[in-house]
Amino acid sequence: MSELRQRPGREPGGARDPEEKESESENKLDGETASDSESKSEFGGSPPVPTSDDTPEVLNRALSNLSSRWKNWWVRGILTLAMITFFFIIIYLGPMVLMTIVMCVQIKCFHEIITIGYNVYHSYDLPWFRTLSWYFLLCVNYFFYGETVTDYFFTLVQREEPLRILSKYHRFISFALYLTGFCMFVLSLVKKHYRLQFYMFGWTHVTLLIVVTQSHLIIHNLFEGMIWFIVPISCVICNDIMAYMFGFFFGRTPLIKLSPKKTWEGFIGGFFATVLFGLLLSYVMSGYRCFTCPVEFNNDTNSFTVDCEPSELFQLQEYNIPLVLQSVVGWKTVRMYPFQIHSIALSTFASLIGPFGGFFASGFKRAFKIKDFANTIPGHGGIMDRFDCQYLMATFVNVYIASFIRGPNPSKLIQQFLTLRPDQQLHIFNTLKAHLVDKGMLGSLEDA
Repeated sequence: MSELRQRPGREPGGARDPEEKESESENKLDGETASDSESKSEFGGSPPVPTSDDTPEVLNRALSNLSSRWKNWWVRGILTLAMITFFFIIIYLGPMVLMTIVMCVQIKCFHEIITIGYNVYHSYDLPWFRTLSWYFLLCVNYFFYGETVTDYFFTLVQREEPLRILSKYHRFISFALYLTGFCMFVLSLVKKHYRLQFYMFGWTHVTLLIVVTQSHLIIHNLFEGMIWFIVPISCVICNDIMAYMFGFFFGRTPLIKLSPKKTWEGFIGGFFATVLFGLLLSYVMSGYRCFTCPVEFNNDTNSFTVDCEPSELFQLQEYNIPLVLQSVVGWKTVRMYPFQIHSIALSTFASLIGPFGGFFASGFKRAFKIKDFANTIPGHGGIMDRFDCQYLMATFVNVYIASFIRGPNPSKLIQQFLTLRPDQQLHIFNTLKAHLVDKGMLGSLEDA
């Protein structure tokens, strides 16, 4: 039999001493028990319960004779095909529609996470707080998208006087807007809600960091060329599908406690399937300029253009196959696009590291005892449930492009040069001329 141990400083049936209370309150901040006891003791009520069955009635009737396991398989499969079809449609509609969709997804993900905070901490009655949460979202979006507009629409901004003024003082305006929200938060503090208000203040800012910053990076990836947007997202989708398929049919070995349904068989099978898929998709897309060219704004037509001379990254090259593999495949060389080599890095990250975004989301949901972030998509949960890995992938792609792909952009340098004063332009011209003469390039150009 186990012994009943009495903690020092506490009489049987008596009140707890202050040190014990403090120790327990600190322990409550860690792990799943923390959120439960915190919600029950301090804020009243119980944590949110898992969402109910939100499968469309049509599918419920059609699949009524199947077991719950196979019913879930068919529901997820049908709705996955519907989402993939929708993805193809928005790609066909062009970059502007894609950016609009990214913005809508960002707002919905923010709403889902903030709503969980409201439900867990019962913060609906906090003064100004719902308004302040959305106000901070507006401020952060104004800052990030203002930076993007100034960077990629430089000529248009300089052409319009109001836009030029907004661009010049953009960061000061952004800081003033945030400072206004900060002061409003301080003024809204109420004595009986101090800790709860700071909980939600931190919750809002972490949500902004996770959601808004990552969606901003997705937009930047899109401007580098639609292939840098489509291939990473497609690799994450492929890994999600193939890991589920391999796990469903062959899964036996649990992968991680945070997600009991994830298996090593699904994880490994998803990896190999995703790398192969990435190579094939990259080969197909690298042959089309509409996917490989950077998305640029044409000032003459006031529209986006994706027409350019493909870089070496998207031109077929001949590579020697290692001697070890020559006897296996029977080839000495292979023709492929250099981008396909980069796609291996993208698909590897999507299948090996990307799932940790999903594990992070699983831990988050377990901490607050919820099944999904929302019930927006039957069988899949909320929008955030589908994009938990995409945000991590977006950051990796942006860092990868900056580290290994992107070089100096001559067109942006020229645009900035033309906005300088005449004396500054003349100084740069003379400096550049002297440099080219020293290099011996200007003389050769004049002789030609």
